[in-house]
Amino acid sequence: IWDAKNRCYDKIRILSGHSDRVSALAHSPDGCVLASVSLDKTVIIWDAKNRSYDKIRTLTGHSDSVLVLAYSPDGYVLASGSLDKTVI
Repeated sequence: IWDAKNRCYDKIRILSGHSDRVSALAHSPDGCVLASVSLDKTVIIWDAKNRSYDKIRTLTGHSDSVLVLAYSPDGYVLASGSLDKTVI
């Protein structure tokens, strides 16, 4: 995670948790949560509040690599798309 404030781009934190390549990231509309998806078939939810980026939980359910994700505009729904041809 890079600090873009004042365009200094200092490294804030390295997030570890996926066992394969990360394919996409998305912040919730309120900026409090960061979600990442990976070829390891998981979605990880990170606490972005106060820039702690602690892992909140790992979501499972896809049977193949997860490539994309998107939050709804109100932040109440997170959808993930996978090579298993499903959206969860």
